[in-house]
Amino acid sequence: MTIYHGSCHCGTVTFKVDADLSKVTRCTCSVCTKKGILLARVEPSKLKITEGEDTLQLYQFNEMLAKHYFCPTCGIHTFGNPRAAPDMFVVNVNTLDDYDIHSETPEIRYFDGRNWEKAFAESAGRGR
Repeated sequence: MTIYHGSCHCGTVTFKVDADLSKVTRCTCSVCTKKGILLARVEPSKLKITEGEDTLQLYQFNEMLAKHYFCPTCGIHTFGNPRAAPDMFVVNVNTLDDYDIHSETPEIRYFDGRNWEKAFAESAGRGR
């Protein structure tokens, strides 16, 4: 794994994450689609907020299980706890300052978040 550094747009929230980014996920749920994010799941011990933790805002919807954290100044979603694994974190790969999605070209997996219940049941059967 590699340590990457990330931030919101204005720099109020900064973090570092130890992650394998060879595979990332694009979720098609309404909020992920509107944010246009790519996700990488990491264990809590692999994510360290270095600045701005006290400023983070939380957004939740629907089942109120997933936690979407964002900077209240610039509005950028940096990371969160996914509904599928609330004890883990998902990092918005597009917020990593030292990772270029275009030159790295990871495998992009799709999760049918528009049909969350069905997609989760199917992915659980594949060991995801």
